[in-house]
Amino acid sequence: MNAHLKTEVRSDHPTLETRPPSHRAQRGAPASGLRAATCKQRRSRGFTLIELLLVLVILGVLAAIVVPKFAGRTEQAKITAAQTQIATFGTALDAFEVDNGYYPKGSNGLQDLIEQPRDAQNWRGPYLQAKGGLPVDPWGNPYIYNCPGKFNTTGYDLSSMGPDGREGTDDDITNWKSSGSR
Repeated sequence: MNAHLKTEVRSDHPTLETRPPSHRAQRGAPASGLRAATCKQRRSRGFTLIELLLVLVILGVLAAIVVPKFAGRTEQAKITAAQTQIATFGTALDAFEVDNGYYPKGSNGLQDLIEQPRDAQNWRGPYLQAKGGLPVDPWGNPYIYNCPGKFNTTGYDLSSMGPDGREGTDDDITNWKSSGSR
């Protein structure tokens, strides 16, 4: 019998199959069935350029949808924070008024919530916990306080200039109700 015509017996198949070996199998290379499986494994390890581009397009579309929604939420969150801070100032100012019989006077009156003024005999503060001074609005501007108020003539006016940083515009956040306040 010729050396090239030897047969190979596969024990992994239920029926004993015989076939002639390939020339590569004689030199120690894997049989053709193993070689095909190895090639498939190599192909499935990486991504093609088209697959990567498709993923980038999908991520871009998602970002285009999500980013504007979060941007609008950020501004609304700042407006809500300013409204909450004005309400907190209001509570502190009311406590000051109960103890002393009047609201702090002038445009620097908010400082009286932290440090006792000379004329406040029954001051029981500080009425506001402010580390490092008075809080500023979410846009970095000081709150505007006036007593007596122009809009609240029997009390005080307290406002934030809002996102545009200009007093007296439609985006101001105030403690009084008017057509321009929120």
